[in-house]
Amino acid sequence: MGLAVIDGQLELLDQSQLPQVERWLAIDTIPAMVEAIQALRVRGAPLIAIAAALMIAVRAEAGDDRETLLDAIETLRAARPTAVNLSNAMDVLRQSMAATDWRAALVEAADDLADGDVALCEAIGDHGAALIAPGERILTHCNTGGLATAGIGTALGVLRRAHEQDKGIAVWVDETRPLLQGGRLTAWELGALGVPYTLITDNMAAALMARGQVDRVIVGADRIAVNGDAANKIGTYGLAVAAHYHGIPFAVAAPYTTLDPACASGDLIEIEQRAAAEVRGVAGAAGDLCWAPADAPVANPAFDVTPAALITHWIMDAGVFDRADVANGALATGGAAKSLFQ
Repeated sequence: MGLAVIDGQLELLDQSQLPQVERWLAIDTIPAMVEAIQALRVRGAPLIAIAAALMIAVRAEAGDDRETLLDAIETLRAARPTAVNLSNAMDVLRQSMAATDWRAALVEAADDLADGDVALCEAIGDHGAALIAPGERILTHCNTGGLATAGIGTALGVLRRAHEQDKGIAVWVDETRPLLQGGRLTAWELGALGVPYTLITDNMAAALMARGQVDRVIVGADRIAVNGDAANKIGTYGLAVAAHYHGIPFAVAAPYTTLDPACASGDLIEIEQRAAAEVRGVAGAAGDLCWAPADAPVANPAFDVTPAALITHWIMDAGVFDRADVANGALATGGAAKSLFQ
């Protein structure tokens, strides 16, 4: 996990500098946490939520008053609009503050969110690994491992667990433009875990599928609607279309905290637009480079939405759901998924 609370101080591993530089940042104010979230120093839908929750807990223990903390909750909620885990976590903290000893209740709720995410990741890993046959070649997109969660990860946690079970998997890692979270972060994590992987550019994926070199695609999600539509890092939808055409199973791995019971379908999901500079060039620990005209008009949506019709499996902490399950309401607040919201 890329964060820690040490002696009342929240510290974050600055993911914008990986893999060249492993730098930890001391975050002691709400504006500093907002900046860290928006600059992707901390990222991944589950970890953003945990980091924000722990920041509120740190400020509560530092003595911030109730109204200040309630304002901070709303400020952090707005930092990344697409990732519903953040909003869900802020709801939990706000509800905890109804207690008589609200300060202690808030700190306990934040700790429970962090501990709970570890357990959710373990369950996702176990359920997902059961789908994978020995020797499979699996393609993944963006970063969904221990850098994106409090535990072993979501999609990457599935791959890690399958590797630990000696299934002999190999992983195709999309570099994941424009911020290269696959090339910088997923490759770094898989290398540290000893999982065999090969890094590819995003536009190589369909050609590999056409050659029969991809057996399965597993990605994460930042928000899942009750009909199964899933928002994830831009480029995911294209992978799903290619996988569907080639008859390759396409799975989304996420905890129940990524479900949005108030969102009926993916077309209701707000998509964050990010800075043009991310597309015009690259900046980071390795240096800055601008390869496009400085005034080139840019579209830079951070996410896209994959419709449920293109998803084969939803790998969640409660189990694996298929299209029939989802069509029957398995991701809604009742039926097969009722336990997810209790």
